[in-house]
Amino acid sequence: MARTRWHDLDPRTQRLIMAVGAADAVLKVVALVDLARRPASAVRGPKQAWAAALVAVNAAGAMPIAYFVWGRRRV
Repeated sequence: MARTRWHDLDPRTQRLIMAVGAADAVLKVVALVDLARRPASAVRGPKQAWAAALVAVNAAGAMPIAYFVWGRRRV
């Protein structure tokens, strides 16, 4: 099976991949800033574990969304 190279993709697919990557990066930065500013009592679970997961897991925004939905306590 031949590997598909970046220049072999059509421009629409390239733009879609870049948009998803940019959205993931922005979500990660926003989540990490929020996590750093939020007191530990307002976070479900250890802040270090959330930070490690936000940095390590690369699933097109899934981890930052999980943090915003389940990781933060309502204050």
